[in-house]
Amino acid sequence: MRWPPRQRRGCWKISYPGQIRTLSLRIFDRSFIVTYLLEAVAVFIGIAGVAASFAALAAARRREFGMLRHLGLNRRQIGWMLAEEGALASGIGVCGGMLVAGAIALVLIEVVNRQSFHWSMDMHIPWGSLALFAIALIALASLAAVLAGRQAMRQDAVLAVREDW
Repeated sequence: MRWPPRQRRGCWKISYPGQIRTLSLRIFDRSFIVTYLLEAVAVFIGIAGVAASFAALAAARRREFGMLRHLGLNRRQIGWMLAEEGALASGIGVCGGMLVAGAIALVLIEVVNRQSFHWSMDMHIPWGSLALFAIALIALASLAAVLAGRQAMRQDAVLAVREDW
């Protein structure tokens, strides 16, 4: 089925409203493929940014890690500390991002659509998908923080502390 209907041998093709709606929604969904791709790229760039910032923080805190090792912590405990820091930082970012995105969505649906297009729509929030996405982002950021901090934890504790003197 093609839209708009084109003339064939002197007759018009007639489509039912359900068929037109299905075709319109398929075209509409196809136009959002680029949006989903851009979203994936943004997530990748964000995780890379978290990894880079935690790598810089871990390199700057190398002496602190050496002192913690002298106090009795092992590398696994320091890695867990980095994971918690990564989860906390990304959790704050995810919560802030969801609040801002929710506010923007509300303005678009309730204000912009009514003023620009003279129509509105019902708002449905996919809580389960959002929670799953948020948990995945926080877990990835936490993993990125641990992997970035591993390089700083490789140095011997004595050598790390000796840099201070």
